[in-house]
Amino acid sequence: MPQSAEPQDRLNDFVIKLANVNGTGSASANTLLMKSIFRMGVPVMGKNYFPSNIQGLPTWYEIRVTREGYVARSGRVDIMVAMNAETYAKDLQEVSSGGYLLYDSTWPRPALLKREDVTILGVPLARLCNETFQGVRARILLKNIMYAGVLAALLDIDLDVMRTLLGESYGSKKALLDSNIYALEIGHRYAKEHFNCPLPLRVTRMDKTSNHIMIDGNTAAALGCLYAGATVGVWYPITPSTSLMDAFKGFCQKWRLDPETGKRNYVIVQAEDELAAIGAVLGASWNGARAFTPTSGPGISLMNEFIGLAYYAEIPAVIFDVQRVGPSTGMPTRTQQCDIMLAAYASHGDTRHVLLFPNSPEECFYLSVQAFDLAERLQTPVFVMSDLDIGMNDWMCPALKWDDSYKPDRGKVLSKEQIEQLDKFYRYMDKDGDAIPYRTLPGVHPKGAYFTRGSGHTQYGGYTEDSTEYQIVLDRLKRKFDTAKRFVPPAVFEGRNSQPVGIVSFGSCDGAVREALDLLKRRGVHADYMRIRAFPFGEDIEEFLAQHSLLFVVEQNRDAQLRSLITLETRVEKSKLRSILHYSGFPMASTVIVDGVLAELDAKKKRVAVSV
Repeated sequence: MPQSAEPQDRLNDFVIKLANVNGTGSASANTLLMKSIFRMGVPVMGKNYFPSNIQGLPTWYEIRVTREGYVARSGRVDIMVAMNAETYAKDLQEVSSGGYLLYDSTWPRPALLKREDVTILGVPLARLCNETFQGVRARILLKNIMYAGVLAALLDIDLDVMRTLLGESYGSKKALLDSNIYALEIGHRYAKEHFNCPLPLRVTRMDKTSNHIMIDGNTAAALGCLYAGATVGVWYPITPSTSLMDAFKGFCQKWRLDPETGKRNYVIVQAEDELAAIGAVLGASWNGARAFTPTSGPGISLMNEFIGLAYYAEIPAVIFDVQRVGPSTGMPTRTQQCDIMLAAYASHGDTRHVLLFPNSPEECFYLSVQAFDLAERLQTPVFVMSDLDIGMNDWMCPALKWDDSYKPDRGKVLSKEQIEQLDKFYRYMDKDGDAIPYRTLPGVHPKGAYFTRGSGHTQYGGYTEDSTEYQIVLDRLKRKFDTAKRFVPPAVFEGRNSQPVGIVSFGSCDGAVREALDLLKRRGVHADYMRIRAFPFGEDIEEFLAQHSLLFVVEQNRDAQLRSLITLETRVEKSKLRSILHYSGFPMASTVIVDGVLAELDAKKKRVAVSV
């Protein structure tokens, strides 16, 4: 078979991509590979690209072994495991020059031998499985474990680590554990006997994953809800947010049970639709519970009317928007950041909402807690704007920490004693000058009763269609949004005013931007970086925008929604802004940013040269 020129040794610095058919059980083998590398102390990143049907369509899993600890896609493929005949041609084309393609050689594939710059590695996986194991389903599943064994030999992954992980998964099922270990060893032995192992691309032990965990954003967010004291979760199932409620349910079943009676101290409801879900959340929040709903873009669209009610009636609520590709149904299992404008101004009329932008599962945990505090402090809906990449993929994160002295910020909630001391309670009056009124909870005291109004109301809580009275309340809500700037998490900066060029981004783009900054430095291009973590935008953001003559806004949508929001809500000069956009549905790679920055700087040089 053709052999390419072998690449230089790239210890702990390469990308594996595994092409499979959805529904064949490949996820277990792919996760085994990634976690084995992680257990060897090597930073690793995994991205799952799967279809929205149950089975039969192509699926890919990308593992980046990255000694530098990068968390974004690299934009290259060094080893392709081609297990789907329908995508062989495409999979081969994706392999970078000097890379490798591993395939099941039980069936000859002459077309695979067309690239002279790629090394083809054939392993008769199906034949080996058929000769060793019984049952069609078992053979399909164990073929995946077998190619994991092949890769272990090729990449020098510690087989004992893989055996340990299999033991953790199947330890109580001896027959299943034994068959998986046997399949792993068959693949490993075949590779050792037929190929030069290990490849120049290989894994060697490091110590960069101690005190780290692997967790997905939805699980981390659910854990944050638990620690924040949330007791009510209502949702309608939708990809990619359903696993957030699944995780919350699991945590509650373990930690939200009365130790004496065994009764549940939580409520989880699957509503008939998203509108009903947010309605139930508002009812629970109005009654004093910490309540939330996880959804995605289509769900936010349906929730708009109740979101407007919560804004105007000033009811706390936390909404997790795990963004996916739109519009309409779009591509439910692909990632994007395309709900920014939808969430910022959700509902009809004049509304503005607090948005939080986590960049990782780690921040999903911490910002989930902060979201509940903000919602109650500000008496308003708060959106946690995650996305499918963060929510459903396993990320390597520092071990989560918790301060046991934490006390929920319930905001301006009057106690029975405080209500008794009042002459009269006025629900929507600004007594402290911060535009945040006091609220009461039902049943605490008769003097604290009021009508919760979604219609025109006065600052005293009464119904009105008087223009002046209406405007007093609406103007206060605008001032309250300004007050929110003091409470939302500040932006994160890498350089504030050291370079004329600045990069602005948010959310899951962060990993790609940070890697791009390193790559640009190697080319002599230096830039400051601001990661926005919340809307409304504070003065720290205004200052960064004012300090730079050229600003690249990096985001994952077609219409430059973050740039639009910055233009609408800050004093920035529009002519300074340049967009770097990525909206294929796959997570952004650093190369998109590097190419965009270099192209603009090159064009700027040419414009200056022409003008001179």
